[in-house]
Amino acid sequence: MSAWRRDATAALPPRSGAGRAGPVGVGARRCGAQAWPTGRAVLRSRSGRLGAGLSVIVLAALVSLVWTPYDPTQVNADASWAPLSARHPLGADRLGRDLLSQLLAGARITLLVAVGSTALAGAFGLILALLATVTPRPVAEAVAHLVDILVAFPALLLALVLAAVFPSHVWTTVIALGLWIGAQVGRVTRAEIRRVLTADYVLAARASGAGTWRVIRRHLLPNITPALYVQLSLAAGVSVLAEAALSYLGLGTPPPAPSWGRSLHELQPSLMAHPLEPLWPGLAVVVTVLGFNLLGDGLREAADPRLRHPPRPADAPPPATPPPPSSASPATPLPDMSLPADSVDGVR
Repeated sequence: MSAWRRDATAALPPRSGAGRAGPVGVGARRCGAQAWPTGRAVLRSRSGRLGAGLSVIVLAALVSLVWTPYDPTQVNADASWAPLSARHPLGADRLGRDLLSQLLAGARITLLVAVGSTALAGAFGLILALLATVTPRPVAEAVAHLVDILVAFPALLLALVLAAVFPSHVWTTVIALGLWIGAQVGRVTRAEIRRVLTADYVLAARASGAGTWRVIRRHLLPNITPALYVQLSLAAGVSVLAEAALSYLGLGTPPPAPSWGRSLHELQPSLMAHPLEPLWPGLAVVVTVLGFNLLGDGLREAADPRLRHPPRPADAPPPATPPPPSSASPATPLPDMSLPADSVDGVR
């Protein structure tokens, strides 16, 4: 054992219940790890409670798997621009397709893109962040430059390239959004990994002889996973908005599969004559993106103890009051400082 490693091991405090010093970093995973954002902690915050409204969108997507009021792709000329009624609660479009059925089926596509692109972004971003921190310097610099290139590459342009090479499909949108968001997640996660690698328990684990993969598995991943969850929840909102934008431009989900973005595109020409129909898909996109963002804020508040327990303002010290005069001892009379009359005449 080298001298610096022997000194670091000898400087450790003894383990509880034993008279010898234990291996370095045994309790680091429990002491150094961030708090996992539990459901109760997330719902304790206002943002988390509002973000939990996403369960309505998830429920709508699950219901659309087994039931919709009408076939979302069925054309009915007799119901063209049908108003709000019991048969069509949200009305119908120009082709007579029920808008409620299209919203329910579009929620399924939207959540599929959001979950798929977020999972791909998390895996891709974590791999990029690990390669940019724990690998040798030439490899780390090359990965860092690759991340900068991917971040500077617009998502719409990347989707155009993939759509020109591969056939238009929902998984093409998932891959395009996953690669673009994964580069941004990798940049943020890289800074978080660097912060964890400089912690005392990680340095102590390295001094005790722990290998790179052991440090990653025991100390690195448990400490960056809560922050990674927060980033991915925010990235899910970006995925929903990007999928709606791509479908609006005709680069997202191919027809006839329902999509909120394509519904906006099809209803836009009749906006002046029928202003209420385009409101529903636009409102669905806004509510879903807002829900994911609020859920990310709730996860961040639940994972960060500084936001979970904010410091209280310091109490102002009471104003100093002069002590009351003591009545135990009488006041000492002042001495007579006047000069006698003869001394005053002598001075003159």
